[in-house]
Amino acid sequence: MNLQEMKLIATKQGKTEKYDVLRCVRKNGTETSTKMPRQGQLPHDLIHYVVETALGYEHGFLGLIAKGADLAFAMEQTHDIQNQQIADQATHAEALVESLQAQMWSGMFDNEQFLAGLEGACSMRNRAVPDLSKINPERDLYEVVLALAQRWLQVPFYASLELDMQNI
Repeated sequence: MNLQEMKLIATKQGKTEKYDVLRCVRKNGTETSTKMPRQGQLPHDLIHYVVETALGYEHGFLGLIAKGADLAFAMEQTHDIQNQQIADQATHAEALVESLQAQMWSGMFDNEQFLAGLEGACSMRNRAVPDLSKINPERDLYEVVLALAQRWLQVPFYASLELDMQNI
């Protein structure tokens, strides 16, 4: 099953809740869900959506889920920095998401800091840095993340944002 065959449904919980909910619904109707910690901006798992869609990753965090993995299992596998069995795309997606989050928290995009964060995250996982030569990280990742964050902020409590893996 490829990524174009999965829908993400992010639902905001109540104003005082510490978590929102992410459901992943595959084309065959099966689904999995998890709580997403509130981080003040765009949830980590929704940044994965931007990264994996922009780079066409089929074997990242969301790719594992699209292929049938439970969200909890996929999180455990992709967040374990010692896991050398996980695909490079999953490792790269996680490193890119972490680097993008740091850029969001700083309030601006700094290419040198972004690349340094990416190199550090990949080095920590004993992996090479992903090839980003076909994209502009600021335009194709950071700005798209900011746009999605604005969409997310507009979602009322107890309402949902639905995303198809094929488009942002």
